[in-house]
Amino acid sequence: MTRAMKARGLLLAGGLLLSLNQAPADTPAFAGLDYPLPAVGSYRLPPIDAAADGQVLDADGRLRSLHDIYAGRITLLGFIYSRCSDADGCPLTASVFYKLKTLMNSDPELAERLQLASLSFDPEHDTPQVMKLYGANFKYAGNAGEWRFFTTASQTNLQPILRAYNQDVQQERDAAGETSGVFSHILRVFLIDRERRIRNIYSTAFLHPDLLLNDVRTLMLEENSDETSPASAIPVGFGASLSVPGDDKRGYESADYRTHARAVAARRGRPADLLALALRPPLGLPPLPVPENNPLTEAKIALGRKLFYDRRLSLNDTFSCAMCHVPEQGFTSNELAMAVGIEGRTVRRNSPTLYNVAYAPRLFPDGREENLEQQVWGPLLADNEMGNPSVGAVLGKIRALPDYDGLFESAFRGRGPDMETLGMALASYQRTLLSADSPFDRWYFGQQQQAMDDAAKRGYALFTGKANCVGCHRIEADSALFSDHELHNTGIGYQRSMGVRAQKTRISVAPGVFIDVDRSVIDAVGEAAPADVGLYEITQDPDDRWKYRTPSLRNLTLTAPYMHDGSLSTLREVVEFYNQGGVANDLQDPRVRPLGLSQQEIDDLLAFLRALTGSNVDLLVADAFAAPVGDPVAVGPGRSN
Repeated sequence: MTRAMKARGLLLAGGLLLSLNQAPADTPAFAGLDYPLPAVGSYRLPPIDAAADGQVLDADGRLRSLHDIYAGRITLLGFIYSRCSDADGCPLTASVFYKLKTLMNSDPELAERLQLASLSFDPEHDTPQVMKLYGANFKYAGNAGEWRFFTTASQTNLQPILRAYNQDVQQERDAAGETSGVFSHILRVFLIDRERRIRNIYSTAFLHPDLLLNDVRTLMLEENSDETSPASAIPVGFGASLSVPGDDKRGYESADYRTHARAVAARRGRPADLLALALRPPLGLPPLPVPENNPLTEAKIALGRKLFYDRRLSLNDTFSCAMCHVPEQGFTSNELAMAVGIEGRTVRRNSPTLYNVAYAPRLFPDGREENLEQQVWGPLLADNEMGNPSVGAVLGKIRALPDYDGLFESAFRGRGPDMETLGMALASYQRTLLSADSPFDRWYFGQQQQAMDDAAKRGYALFTGKANCVGCHRIEADSALFSDHELHNTGIGYQRSMGVRAQKTRISVAPGVFIDVDRSVIDAVGEAAPADVGLYEITQDPDDRWKYRTPSLRNLTLTAPYMHDGSLSTLREVVEFYNQGGVANDLQDPRVRPLGLSQQEIDDLLAFLRALTGSNVDLLVADAFAAPVGDPVAVGPGRSN
């Protein structure tokens, strides 16, 4: 570091501290609050939105991802620039953060669970070296806890971050039109939870250390509650902060419930490099199998992605593939045991997840298809799914849509939309939905001993030992798909077919509100469940009755409900089902037997299963959010022109 740079840093520190000392007394952070704060934990901070990702440089010049920085800790993020002298701007943020950092010295839990992050929006001046000097100004706040300082490599890296956080920053110019080194911006500080969700946004009028501390402690209490009540937690996990329902109904039964619904229009997407992901699958997955007659290209993937989210591919322009395979619900549907097609038509099976579907040699729960190119036509033509009357009707509609002009021809060397190219395009997109690099992968394949906790490690020993889950959910030496890709009779299908049911059924009458209803009442008013005997329907071999395909266990925490019919709502129910030996019948697979697991062993096995959530789930969901959904106004329902 040069002498001039050190001198500049001292001047910077002097100017900053001077501006803090001269701050107006009526600035909230420097005066007492004129209203009492509510008790910690007496209110809720529902998620506002997902915290955006972006590439930043730390004070040592290392490239970091914002999502990696946020993971696992509560974060207060402030946007600043080091030359700011406006007491109601960056110095105000610095003062509030300084006071919080000081408090961490006397509160070990706060120091462990909270971090402060200051990100510059002046990368030309605020290099990593300058940010290191800037951070050194606050060393007197003590060593407990973390206050980290970041910048970006360029305006190109910075601008998407500013847009994602609605930060409007303008550089002022002098009379000659030259930049002055002064920026105009609206101060905002973001409270981000450990699942990378924004919980509150503070402006100048509300940026007070007591208020922020109150909110942080309330968030800490909520996280403590979630950890002790896993059944009530939102299904999010490692790298999966976007995988939450659009309307989180936790606490609905409470009299003080307030909606947490997120408007679809407010979702922010970010396109991902899906081809690069497919060419280099995440840790834990084998090389991607791709048919010789359908090699992956960017054009095919982009076209397939457009088709997948286009509602106009259904009979009445209302239903897309993504409405059964919802990206933020694990590319399945967390809200329905069995899928529902156009006009509310019943589908007799649960929507399977599409994560890592590229590796499945058999598709559908009964294994009736062998590749994705063919599989896509099943739901397109099914009367109770997308409802199209024929292949020609689908292709005719696509040919009439102006926004598809030239897309097929560009992706398939001059070939237009036909039965084969449409299947190839949709298959190409689905093959890129690869997710791994989970805590398990980092521990098992990456040899990172701290990547999984002790409970998950004990669960792995049970998974491969006493419980013998690995007998069907296989782990190889260098990769793990957690499936043998075979079909088995566990007793679930037999139980439904034979009418083996409890006398009372628990019914949800509102989120979080249940009543037990006599089975006879349900039978009197409800439609009989459609018959389903699994693989037998394909082979007509009586020995194949009630056999269904072994699903992968990756991202399992995101893909409830479970089994081919969605009849088990939670992972704990699934483990308890297998622990009791499934449902006995003459054709049951001999590997399904009572396991004799204790409650502690069940808890450990669940800890292992939760460690199978991939680190790149948010990348795939954010990419899905960026996809167009098709404009039904351009072509009216059921018409091709």
